[in-house]
Amino acid sequence: MPSPATLSVDLGALARNFHALQALTGAPVHPVVKADGYGLGAAACATRLMAEGARTFFVARAAEGQALRAALGAEPTIYVLDGCHEGAAAALKAADLRPVLNQPRQIDAWRQAGGGACGLQIDTGMNRLGFRPEDAPEVFDGVSLVMSHLACADDPAQPMNRRQRDLFAAAAQRYPGAIRSFANSGGCFLGPDFAFDAVRPGICLYGGGPEGRTDDRIAPVATLWAEVLQVREVPAGESVGYSRGFRADAPVRVATVAAGYADGLLRSYSPRGAAWVAGQTRPLLGRVSMDVCAVDVTGLDVAVGDRVELFGPNRRLDDAAAAAGTIAYELLTSITPRVPRAYVD
Repeated sequence: MPSPATLSVDLGALARNFHALQALTGAPVHPVVKADGYGLGAAACATRLMAEGARTFFVARAAEGQALRAALGAEPTIYVLDGCHEGAAAALKAADLRPVLNQPRQIDAWRQAGGGACGLQIDTGMNRLGFRPEDAPEVFDGVSLVMSHLACADDPAQPMNRRQRDLFAAAAQRYPGAIRSFANSGGCFLGPDFAFDAVRPGICLYGGGPEGRTDDRIAPVATLWAEVLQVREVPAGESVGYSRGFRADAPVRVATVAAGYADGLLRSYSPRGAAWVAGQTRPLLGRVSMDVCAVDVTGLDVAVGDRVELFGPNRRLDDAAAAAGTIAYELLTSITPRVPRAYVD
């Protein structure tokens, strides 16, 4: 049966973003497809990106890498950002996955399993994963990539960006011949000297802007739409939704739409959320429920079965995220499996 809510994924727009980032940086793009391709479907997105020329991908977990290897076959290189946990080396090797090693214990575990191609992460200020520059290991056989991660790339004026870049450049000299990867999505926009040998964007591939707001250089990829289930007239003085989250000062026409927090439409949209319907941006009314939300359609020609865009080309991803008090990353990765993914080109 067709679903009343769908996440539509424009693979053509994904491809355009891939090429735009490649042209902007002048460096190969190694896509990050962790968290099931930021919620859009890692297999489908990576398959299209391979067709556009991508040959190296990043995931967060070994299980994600195993699934991606099964989908893509033997050709691409797949790095696992978590590294090599104890007991995981055999599984990584069986799937031909390359761990990004983050601490001495991981180096030991990888070596004990026979070693081989791997990455190293240098922590230049994020204080999350990786070796501090002064503790970075001496080069050893198998180091095919050295990387670090920007903490403030969405703020181009932040001096920490340059400090991290310079620390990384110095540390990476220890690993001649290894691919140097530094720029994430935001880093792709900081200048050519941030690109090094390869960039690894995530959110900008999937339609989010590099500074947490819409950027015309990045095409929208994902559209969350849902059908109108019912349209009703609410008299002045009555309320809509749980706990009387909206109270009508005047008569209002309300569309009940088939998307709620069980679909990933964040409850934090209340009270600032909005949707695109009948050619207009209209506010959500009251609290988002588990399965439905309410949209003000006063004065609009809206009927049962019509589609409402909750984010997409008309209600941009970053704008929708800001209304929910969050970021595009969370908005995309919150869309639940109940919502089918539909791929268009």
